[in-house]
Amino acid sequence: MLVACSGVASVAQPQDASQLGGEFFSQLGYRHIGPVGNRVSAVVGVPGDPNTYYFGGASGGVFKSVDGGVHWEPVFDDQPAASIGALAIDPSNSNVVWAGTGEAHIRSNVSIGNGIYKSTDGGKTWSHMGLDSTGRISRIVIHPTHPDVVFAAALGHLYGPQEERGVFRTTDGGETWERVLFVDENTGASDIVMDPNNPRILFAGMWQMVIWTWGRQSGGPGSGLYTSRDGGDSWEQLSGNGLPKPPLGKIALAMSPDNSDRVFALIETNSNRDFAELDDHQGVLWRSDDGGESWRMVNGDHTLVQRPHYYSRVVAAPDDHNEVHFLATSHTTSLDGGLTITRGGAGGDNHDMWIDPLIPDRMVVGNDGGISISTTRGSSWMRPRLPIAQMYHVFTDNQIPYFVYGNRQDGASHRGPSNSLTGSTIPIGVWHSVGGCESGFAVPDPVDNNIVWSGCYEGILDRYDRRTGHARNVSVWPDDPEGWPAAPLEYRFQWTFPIAISPHDHTKVYVGSQHVHQTSNGGHSWSVISPDLTTNDKSRQQKTGGLTPDDASP
Repeated sequence: MLVACSGVASVAQPQDASQLGGEFFSQLGYRHIGPVGNRVSAVVGVPGDPNTYYFGGASGGVFKSVDGGVHWEPVFDDQPAASIGALAIDPSNSNVVWAGTGEAHIRSNVSIGNGIYKSTDGGKTWSHMGLDSTGRISRIVIHPTHPDVVFAAALGHLYGPQEERGVFRTTDGGETWERVLFVDENTGASDIVMDPNNPRILFAGMWQMVIWTWGRQSGGPGSGLYTSRDGGDSWEQLSGNGLPKPPLGKIALAMSPDNSDRVFALIETNSNRDFAELDDHQGVLWRSDDGGESWRMVNGDHTLVQRPHYYSRVVAAPDDHNEVHFLATSHTTSLDGGLTITRGGAGGDNHDMWIDPLIPDRMVVGNDGGISISTTRGSSWMRPRLPIAQMYHVFTDNQIPYFVYGNRQDGASHRGPSNSLTGSTIPIGVWHSVGGCESGFAVPDPVDNNIVWSGCYEGILDRYDRRTGHARNVSVWPDDPEGWPAAPLEYRFQWTFPIAISPHDHTKVYVGSQHVHQTSNGGHSWSVISPDLTTNDKSRQQKTGGLTPDDASP
């Protein structure tokens, strides 16, 4: 979290904020006050160099470390896009780094990008190389011996039909691009892999996906698995031969550098049954051992995907064709070609992974907690503290010095001091949870700073008392909407619903569903004080998610 401070002398008369000019704001500076970082969407390292890593934040730009991940410096802050979807390093020149913008891990609260960038000096400077309207770039692959040949998988903005999506190729280092694989205006590219032993062979996953303000739809006739045998000049859709029947959703891919005849495909299907009951067309993981000619379903454990639109990443070890890693809510590993899996310790809500092709024991994972680095093939992990937390909302109280309240994506609601009495930094130990969870507001009582009202998804609301350290659940309605569409619910709370305290009477607290609710007795009871303030369109209150329902919150 960052707070602003100014060296401008205070003025005698209050001034309308709209009248404050650029000179005033130019003197505002920011300092990092904590508590912890999170949400890394892309990771990469320099092969054979155990000190150099890059990561891309979901909304934090690109950072670089040259000391093995102990310290990190932002290298992308001068660019107009902060959301990173993919990173890649030229295998023939480690100073050349590519960054695709626009987060490719889809949910309602994500940012889009403005194309693809290239650095030729290890991230010191960047050049915008086009693909401005592609919205989200999910993967970048670079030819191992002809570095001017680069492929970019583009999802599109996903809010409706568009032409600027699919697989794009440059043969002149990004000066010009050609769209070489396009299905239709509703379908983008979720992944692309290149055969490390024969770069003329590629596989691409195409994903039909759309986001609305009220939900999302994953899967449809546009989704499918494609291959090219001529360096991307022509593509063939793969079907049958053991692959699942449509409809399909998101597809993630990996090829084993140790044996590139082995190809893995995580495929979202309409399977919702136990593995023992699955047939060849309903599962999770498919594998080919003959370069994509034939396939078989090898695992139906939904631990490998869980929420495919938000996760779905598979990474093959460079030195063992039986070792493969899966990134989802958990990081899992298989040592027998995907038949069985064991849980790893990289972290939770995992999005990307890079394994050093020259030092395979060295790996880095990007997840909702930040990054995890291992030099012991996953038996132990280092988790550096990063200044890129995604805060949903920020409030301050009336103490002197004041305290700051914030809700961190996929973390707790926190309270911490704006200044430290021990030095220039604010240690993580002085921050503490105040109830609620990642998506809500954390609003301190303006009269009694010991009381904090903290929200969460699904209409959950806590009243935290610092004197006791207890957070009491005071939700408006004892409902559990998870997995249900919005239509049958008594009250429809947004993922991040508003909380307000009256500036005239601090005992009156308001929260919003489709109604405004009020309490004046500390949340022991609630009154509805407004009519339904929405259009109450039942067609927009049905199950959402597509092939994989995802009704975590209406």
